[in-house]
Amino acid sequence: MSEPGWVTHAVMWQIYPLGFVGAPKVADARELAGVADAASLAGHDGADAGGRSLGGTAAALPGGAAPHVEHRLPRLIAWLDYAVELGASVIALGPIFASESHGYDTIDYFRIDARLGDLSDFDRLIEEAHSRGLNVLLDGVFNHVGRGFAPLQRALNGGPNARERDWFVSQGDSGGHPQFAVFEGHDALVTLNHAEPEVADFVVSVMTYWLGRGADGWRLDAAYAVPAAFWASVLPRVRAEHPNAYIFGEVIHGDYSEIVEAAGFDSLTQYEVWKAIWSSINDANFFELAYALGRHNGYLERFVPLTFVGNHDVTRLATVVDDRRHQAHALVVLLTIGGTPSIYYGDEQGYLGVKEQRAGVMTRFGRSFRRVGPRGWAVAARALARVLVQALARVTDGRPTASTRT
Repeated sequence: MSEPGWVTHAVMWQIYPLGFVGAPKVADARELAGVADAASLAGHDGADAGGRSLGGTAAALPGGAAPHVEHRLPRLIAWLDYAVELGASVIALGPIFASESHGYDTIDYFRIDARLGDLSDFDRLIEEAHSRGLNVLLDGVFNHVGRGFAPLQRALNGGPNARERDWFVSQGDSGGHPQFAVFEGHDALVTLNHAEPEVADFVVSVMTYWLGRGADGWRLDAAYAVPAAFWASVLPRVRAEHPNAYIFGEVIHGDYSEIVEAAGFDSLTQYEVWKAIWSSINDANFFELAYALGRHNGYLERFVPLTFVGNHDVTRLATVVDDRRHQAHALVVLLTIGGTPSIYYGDEQGYLGVKEQRAGVMTRFGRSFRRVGPRGWAVAARALARVLVQALARVTDGRPTASTRT
């Protein structure tokens, strides 16, 4: 798979929008009210080429009230210049679609989460980003859905002949109620049945809709849990309409090259190098880093991995590296090896944060990201440049070095 040309020199700045703008951890009844059919909200026809329903979210809740919308998404616009000055060319957004809590429990794929805003807020963000030369990626959760997802509710409550029952993986019945498989033990996250053609149609519909509205690509959440054959059937249909879209999968273990080839991804997350970077620094075990980079260089012959030292799923770099003097060395590795580097917002400012394994966790910081102010880029950019130059001088004895994506 050959990635789009605009990705060749890309540097990503990854944002978790719900946490970034200080949205409530759980959507309240007002924000979930009036969740209408996706077709009416998004201007989408809600059907595939054969006229079958694509399962938009349920009819309006009692009273048909419109959801209470908080227009927080435009707050990101004030940070776009910061991203540009930092050297980023891509804004990688975490989940922004209607959900009940952390965003990865999607209940309406054609609606912006009311805690963030609405379609007009999304359109404005895309316009402002593109005007600065920034591409925008979206986070697609297509392995599982939230309990409030309308086809799931119809499958649960529509009896044994409910068509949407085939959208989910049956685990039998309990007391006359259907039971469906869940994702990694999380009861609130119900797994989609990726062998069902209507599920593939639905995912294609979602991906092409938002690309058509201005997004430039997708991160596929929990792509490792979805059969590669599913992606191989979906992605060519998406690219037929949007050949310039960049699509990468969240993958942790396995033969990365084989996965990319089988699924048809442009790239995937390089967790091997992520772990080796901070672990080798903490343990002074650079055999681990050398081994990981050897494998990484092999991958580069077939595709360009997405590299990172932090994201929303892991403890922050400034916390996980034991000796703060060596944090810059981790960044040097990230920004000088082959790959498409991604920086998780706040890591460039040395933010602390521990990944907690418990329900309802959203990103938390020792201090508010907003406190830095939208003009804080000057301080952050100079600080990052300074530590990189100093670290490079130490590792090269002052000799200049080149950064390439070989």
